[in-house]
Amino acid sequence: MTQLKFVDFIERDNLQQKDKLFICSNTSWDDYEAILQQKANSSAYRISFFNGVLKIMSPSRNHEIIKDFIYLLIVAYCDAIELDYYPLGSTTLKQKDKSVGKEPDTSFCFNNLKQIPDLAVEIIFSSGSIEDLEKYQSLGVKEVWFWINNRLEIYVLVDDSYQKQNNSDNLADLDVKLLNKYVSQVLTGNPRILKKAFLQEIS
Repeated sequence: MTQLKFVDFIERDNLQQKDKLFICSNTSWDDYEAILQQKANSSAYRISFFNGVLKIMSPSRNHEIIKDFIYLLIVAYCDAIELDYYPLGSTTLKQKDKSVGKEPDTSFCFNNLKQIPDLAVEIIFSSGSIEDLEKYQSLGVKEVWFWINNRLEIYVLVDDSYQKQNNSDNLADLDVKLLNKYVSQVLTGNPRILKKAFLQEIS
């Protein structure tokens, strides 16, 4: 296969309203590693690999707004309950022996720092799907949140398969309906004011 170059995938419009997704089949692990090296200084893309399929996603502005706001609310909640957290962002998670690699939109370890995050968050805005659970299962991520259709869906790994739940295992006392209420407003509202109102409700 012709060696892939990251520059071939770069999306020039950083303010696009839809995510841009590029897919290459029959990709080798070495090609995947080469792409990761080429994009090492760019955080504007999410790269995943599974069983020879390479995906590069260029997130839209709205995608990033939602992702960052969910991150802010998780941090605000952890601060409020004094829960230690370690934000890992879009750290590349990969296992060559399982032919899998994934970069979450954002991710966290709680209580102490670990090799694999306790929670990964994915924004399904105009690309992506819950099929990514197969990748996270191979990587051993215990809990995955998807922001999809203007609400959170929570999946927890139980006996080697994910089960959809109403509440988080990691943040058991967090009212998910309350989280949905504020995240659903962020594209039309003021993030600072929304975060302040969220803090008032959980205090």
